[in-house]
Amino acid sequence: MLLWTKIALAGLICLSLVSFGMGCGPGRGYGRRRHPKKLTPLAYKQFIPNVAEKTLGASGRYEGKITRNSERFKELTPNYNTDIIFKDEEKTGADRMMTQRCKDKLNSLAISVMNQWPGVKLRVTEGWDEDGHHFEESLHYEGRAVDITTSDRDKSKYGTLSRLAVEAGFDWVYYESKAHIHCSVKAENSVAAKSGGCFPASSTVSLQDGTKKEVQDLQSGDRVLAADGDGNLLYTDFIMFIDQDSTTRRVFYVIETEAGQRIALTAAHLIFTGNSTRMAAVFASRVRPGQQVLVPAAGEERLVATTVTRIYTQEREGSFAPVTAQGSVVVDQVLASCYAVIEDHQLAHWALAPVRLAHRVSSMLFSSGPQTSARGDGVHWYSKVLYQLGTWLLDSHSLHPLGMSPS
Repeated sequence: MLLWTKIALAGLICLSLVSFGMGCGPGRGYGRRRHPKKLTPLAYKQFIPNVAEKTLGASGRYEGKITRNSERFKELTPNYNTDIIFKDEEKTGADRMMTQRCKDKLNSLAISVMNQWPGVKLRVTEGWDEDGHHFEESLHYEGRAVDITTSDRDKSKYGTLSRLAVEAGFDWVYYESKAHIHCSVKAENSVAAKSGGCFPASSTVSLQDGTKKEVQDLQSGDRVLAADGDGNLLYTDFIMFIDQDSTTRRVFYVIETEAGQRIALTAAHLIFTGNSTRMAAVFASRVRPGQQVLVPAAGEERLVATTVTRIYTQEREGSFAPVTAQGSVVVDQVLASCYAVIEDHQLAHWALAPVRLAHRVSSMLFSSGPQTSARGDGVHWYSKVLYQLGTWLLDSHSLHPLGMSPS
């Protein structure tokens, strides 16, 4: 009796944690605005996070210089925010050019600066560098870095400005010199900036009642087609979206098979290859033509292997990462894992055990409740915690080379 009491108590604790995380998530209408917290200024030469700028836990690797004549120039967008002062020494507008992620964080910081110091604006002294003024492989060459001050150039404010930049969401902030603060972001095409692992909004799953539903329309209470470790098909509970974005267009890997199936998923999402008796979960970006993926056998309750004939990338709207009780899901008639970024399906499934336990307890307590839609857009807080732990504890070879945002 004592054992069951402990299990129930553990379940209720997990349930309260997951429910709290959902309520405080970044989605629309969830949680109340918190009271402003006291800001701790960064010390001179301090950087956050406390890792090198171009490592997985910060802004990620350098991807190559962008010039006005390069194909990648379209990745940059001008920032004409009137609440930001651009020094623009070159008079070319180069300092206004940046990636969308950098622009979003900078605009957020501009608001924070005005709130912190009424009458003071954010000032950008260096943005995109097209003239080679920075050290080799500087993120300024990709429009992913900015050097900033306040408009009044009051150096006593720079420690707090650094902290505001951290709060605004820059992926790496460095109180670099007495003259400015250096901030940078992850690459636009990195999993960190986009999402850990997702399917397009229009991808379909099969429900237990025989109908099909788009991934974006899944609700708690839905039972979707999946498979166990022995290759047997079964229906399992949809629990939640660990990441979702209903509007952004992203690049997906499209994997086509000789049998006509076509599944789209992000680079760092895991998909099962091999056969029903020897399955292996690998990153979608590592699948190659000639390998086999697993699909439901016609009229049977098992999986069969089919050969991959073509792989290409395609931009689609919306991205959703559903989590099921089984840890797998059949999407567009191809079996995939629910997990991403870490190339170990079993480890990821074990890490989500508290989420499954919370769902099980919730189902028992509220079994007669109505179906409810998943929370709003954003990465679930639990996913962010797991990723941070992964960067600390796992070998970098276990993580997808593009990383992930805690996106």
